[in-house]
Amino acid sequence: MRDKKQGVVMSKNFDKDSSIDFWNAISELMSNIKKDYAKWSTWEEGIERFNAGVDMKIGKKYTKIIQGGSVWGFIANGDGVLKGIPYKKGDVFKAAGWAAPAKWARGNIFDSNQNYFRWTGPDYLI
Repeated sequence: MRDKKQGVVMSKNFDKDSSIDFWNAISELMSNIKKDYAKWSTWEEGIERFNAGVDMKIGKKYTKIIQGGSVWGFIANGDGVLKGIPYKKGDVFKAAGWAAPAKWARGNIFDSNQNYFRWTGPDYLI
């Protein structure tokens, strides 16, 4: 949920079947990426530059999260199959390159547990 006065995204439980909640969940993810970077860095100008560089590009199957000139990761816009592996709407993938996600989801934007990523990208599989 976005507070229009403060521009802050507030936490809430998300419904994976609602398109409104899908975009709110992506906004929440982007906000959490920025927060993670702010925990890592104390350089105020660098934090402002990083935050300004976080953006998204919506595609047919995936929404690409971009930071600066790099792909942070991909989010599935709907259910599907990637390289023989089924995935669900909201699954988050590392980038295999500029235009495609890597195999295996690392987390989901609808999960209450949001510790599957860092400001550098979704975590590697263990």
